[in-house]
Amino acid sequence: MIRGKTASNKGFTLIEVMIVVAIVGILAAVAYPSYQDHVRKSRRAEAQSALMGLAAAMERHFTATNSYTGAGAGGGDTGAPGIYYDKVPKDGGTAYYNLTIDSASASAFVVRATPVNGQVGDGFLDLNNQGIRRWDRDNSGSIGTGEDKWTN
Repeated sequence: MIRGKTASNKGFTLIEVMIVVAIVGILAAVAYPSYQDHVRKSRRAEAQSALMGLAAAMERHFTATNSYTGAGAGGGDTGAPGIYYDKVPKDGGTAYYNLTIDSASASAFVVRATPVNGQVGDGFLDLNNQGIRRWDRDNSGSIGTGEDKWTN
């Protein structure tokens, strides 16, 4: 070593690195639940859009046949739709909602989006021919009081 010059230390100490790791961990723990909530809401919004598309397909079917019946797969009245896609997202990948025709008669219908896979527990969405939108927000399996609107 040359006299009169001190050695300069370069780099970080272990304590400094541990503090940074702890701070990043705390930030991640706070941000991750918010991210998951955003993803869940985005998937629900996509299912709402798909239900609107299925309802429009039901209206086109009614225009052609003068009845909502027969719009299901194989010409059935309920179950998977034969006039529209049956999973959300429609372009493949992991499905988060299944679309079904819950009920159909000559003059009325109810279409439903049921959560599956990572969306389970979010409650089903349904839409009828009058445009009434309902969401089982408490995941009870039925639409209760105050659960008559789609909201994120």
